[in-house]
Amino acid sequence: MYFKEEERRFARLWVGVWSVLCCASTLFTVLTYLVDMRRFSYPERPIIFLSGCYFMVAVAHVAGFLLEDRAVCVERFSDDGYRTVAQGTKKEGCTILFMVLYFFGMASSIWWVILSLTWFLAAGMKWGHEAIEANSQYFHLAAWAVPAVKTITILAMGQVDGDLLSGVCYVGLSSVDALRGFVLAPLFVYLFIGTSFLLAGFVSLFRIRTIMKHDGTKTEKLEKLMVRIGVFSVLYTVPATIVLACYFYEQAFREHWERTWLLQTCKSYAVPCPPGHFPPMSPDFTVFMIKYLMTMIVGITTGFWIWSGKTLQSWRRFYHRLSHSSKGETAKPALSQEKDYREICKAALLSASPFGMYRLTDNSPGPPAVE
Repeated sequence: MYFKEEERRFARLWVGVWSVLCCASTLFTVLTYLVDMRRFSYPERPIIFLSGCYFMVAVAHVAGFLLEDRAVCVERFSDDGYRTVAQGTKKEGCTILFMVLYFFGMASSIWWVILSLTWFLAAGMKWGHEAIEANSQYFHLAAWAVPAVKTITILAMGQVDGDLLSGVCYVGLSSVDALRGFVLAPLFVYLFIGTSFLLAGFVSLFRIRTIMKHDGTKTEKLEKLMVRIGVFSVLYTVPATIVLACYFYEQAFREHWERTWLLQTCKSYAVPCPPGHFPPMSPDFTVFMIKYLMTMIVGITTGFWIWSGKTLQSWRRFYHRLSHSSKGETAKPALSQEKDYREICKAALLSASPFGMYRLTDNSPGPPAVE
């Protein structure tokens, strides 16, 4: 209700284009995992679930783009009446879009926390990938149960609103308290915890690098891994922080926007005008476009980890298996990535790697040497 018709049309196109790109990127990531599942062991496997969640988020936005106003608006009560924005849970299409968008959006944030946690367990606590995978059921419980409880709570409270800019439904579009409690606060907590584990893991890696250099061991592979993890982390944390800032801007000035809109339209709709004098204030359209863009960018860049020659090899082997299956031949199974992605640092017999990029000798004294 704050924006002009041409701004709403541009916003729909903007969200639609970036949603399609996000769908393509995340779908490719998930399919790459399916064609070579053994390649993605813990602690890097949460990247796949992160991409899967953003795929569903993008699908919800694509559906909103295709449905136009049919999901977010209520039909006119009469031919000469106004169309109103959907609120509550009585409009089924709006409710379904909200459930998909909120559930998978929050699940993706929790999978980011889990990814950072598993990396910290591998790099800082010297856990092997078998030990991390043994606790995977708890990761799934947290990633799916927490968003489910929050989604059910929002539905019970009826805090579902249509978003005219994006064509989907979400929480907190008409209630600042709901925005703060169900969106802003959880996203801040997830980002803070995930970043904390991330930094702790980097500190452990720098210590390992120092030990390896002091021992005369080559550190090129370790440094390459650190750069790769660092780039991936920046590609997630920067857009996620910008999205958080956009929500903070929205909750800070929402009351001023509503009073300005009411002052401008009260006489037309025959409702009481707000008392007092205050400077008019309207939302910045650019901020909302940045919010939608950064949401999709996070999904697009989750595929950064698989943008490598190994992905091309995985798809070649998959094509090779398909081409030979019709002839009754069995393609030679590919060597699991676990063989060349081994633990990075461990004293004595156990060793652990953030994303298993090294294989270490178990019988070397002191800090293990890279083979």
